[in-house]
Amino acid sequence: MVSVLDIDSLKFSYAGHDVFEDISLSVGRGEVIGILGPNGCGKTTLLKNLNRNLKPHGGCVMVESDDIADMTKKEIAQKVAVVPQTNEIRFAFTAREIVAMGRLPFQESFRGESSDDLRIIDDAMVRTDVMKFADRHINTMSGGERQRVIIARAIAQTPQILLMDEPTLHLDISMQFEVLDLVHRLAKEKSITVVIVSHDLPMVVRYCDRVVLMHDKRIYAMGKPRDVLTPENMRVVFNIDAELEDDPRTGNPTVRLYGSCGIGGQ
Repeated sequence: MVSVLDIDSLKFSYAGHDVFEDISLSVGRGEVIGILGPNGCGKTTLLKNLNRNLKPHGGCVMVESDDIADMTKKEIAQKVAVVPQTNEIRFAFTAREIVAMGRLPFQESFRGESSDDLRIIDDAMVRTDVMKFADRHINTMSGGERQRVIIARAIAQTPQILLMDEPTLHLDISMQFEVLDLVHRLAKEKSITVVIVSHDLPMVVRYCDRVVLMHDKRIYAMGKPRDVLTPENMRVVFNIDAELEDDPRTGNPTVRLYGSCGIGGQ
């Protein structure tokens, strides 16, 4: 698999406190990878380092062999799109206006959308099934509808890499499946590399090709869900009693959660 995102010995500190250190991994084109770990382990901070919203204190991030430290924000936005943890938008933009913002990194100042931009915007809205919301204001939509529009905006950036921070947070269960079905399909159809930060173990196992467990400021384990999410690893990292099993209907692995191991993992 061709590597699109390479992270080498990444380190980040805040107020003299190391958030994480020595983070190294490569993610291939069209691969969906999940970043897992308990609260405070640095998952969201790591994601923000991958598009230079935060500047690492050591190591580097390479996008298609280019160091993002040497790229402008506009150049990064032409390759990396972000779906943030919250999708609150205070201004009354229409859904189409929101999706069209995904084309801004490719436009010159004071010039409107080109015919190519309009085609890409329409395609993103069709693929995410938000064309029916085109003229609705974003602040009148449900959380799931807004999330689809935010994903459409990210797709309109025509990114090589899509970073998603808790993409199913606050969504009802059926919408969680719809959103991640959509993301997984787009990753495979358009060869987009997707990095998802999540707390939802069953969802990550269902949709991710590989998972990364973060613990004690480092990568504790990395690989296919079946190899990484062992009962021992989940006990150490999450302090839960759980195991991976095969779903009898699909044959795919799923996580069965039994409960907390108690204070201190006892």
